[in-house]
Amino acid sequence: MLRRESFSFPEPDDHEVLVEPLYGSYEANMDHALTRDPIDVCRQRGEKSTVIGNLGVVRVLRPGPSAPTTVREGDVCMVMPFGRRDRHGYAELVYGYDMPGTVGLMTRRTKVRAENLLPVPVDSAYSLPQWAAYARYFTAWDNWSVAFHCWKAQMREEHLGDYLVFGWGGGVSVAELELARRAGFRVAMTASTDERLAYLRGKGIQPVDRRLFPDLARSGHGEDFDPVADRRYRASEQEFLRVIAELSGGAGVAIFIDNIGAPVYKATLKSLSREGVVATAGWKGGMNLLNRRATECIKRHLHVHTHVWRFQDSARVRDYQEETGWIADIDPDAIYGFDEIPVLAQDYRMEKLSTYFPIYQVNPV
Repeated sequence: MLRRESFSFPEPDDHEVLVEPLYGSYEANMDHALTRDPIDVCRQRGEKSTVIGNLGVVRVLRPGPSAPTTVREGDVCMVMPFGRRDRHGYAELVYGYDMPGTVGLMTRRTKVRAENLLPVPVDSAYSLPQWAAYARYFTAWDNWSVAFHCWKAQMREEHLGDYLVFGWGGGVSVAELELARRAGFRVAMTASTDERLAYLRGKGIQPVDRRLFPDLARSGHGEDFDPVADRRYRASEQEFLRVIAELSGGAGVAIFIDNIGAPVYKATLKSLSREGVVATAGWKGGMNLLNRRATECIKRHLHVHTHVWRFQDSARVRDYQEETGWIADIDPDAIYGFDEIPVLAQDYRMEKLSTYFPIYQVNPV
């Protein structure tokens, strides 16, 4: 349950920074936290309640005595969501989500570890709301890098323009398909509203109307057999595979960006070409998947799973965004106010958002 109330937290320690959030990005993990599915984050953290919101842009109010000299009062920074990292720099627990003791960004003031602050480029060509959507792009960078290298491990001398990269999901999938297009692949993605279809077209991504196959999510895995539902599913699956064949010249999908998961996983695998890659960085529609290992081995399918990104890559991805314009388009009129966050949460859950990058404002700039 999302509830607004006053709270207090201990003074920042030597390695923490007192900040005021400016803009936050509403992410799938926040919906997971509110629905307590797939995990109850409060129970996992051992806390009765928690302040969520782990991705956004903040202004530094007071650095700790041991904070890096690169962080100064008044600096505007992006919050890197690393609660606990493994020895290679990848996230194990996420700040403002499942990392105990962390205070998220849905508050007028909070504290973060100084090392988790990445300054927004000085005199940037892009707005602070655009930078607030960074996490979907950083996640996309990491997932795409691994997926592309896995695909190249088996397809060393192929002409990329002959191959299709397809996606369904949200902003991460959009950002990955932009990278795939820049690399030279054909790219396409599903969307279920006219606004999103137009947005994809404007990004150079072939839009595919999800409404053409409305019953594709009924895979039959773990469900009681229903002959009517099964016929509807098969009809939708047939139409989906027809579209994929048309887009790929009959070859199937070379790299499938699937950040939905269980409800569409059967269709994902059926549409995948030989030597294809399934890449995911999320599990919006469910964590548990079923596949036939023998089939996947014979077809030489590679399955890529990533989470967040590598801490050491953060500045590199930021600089690439600034230099190339690989960044979210944000409508200023679509930004939710601090008091409207419950409305945003409901709109996200009910899939009423036209944007792939929902942003809320906490404090005035």
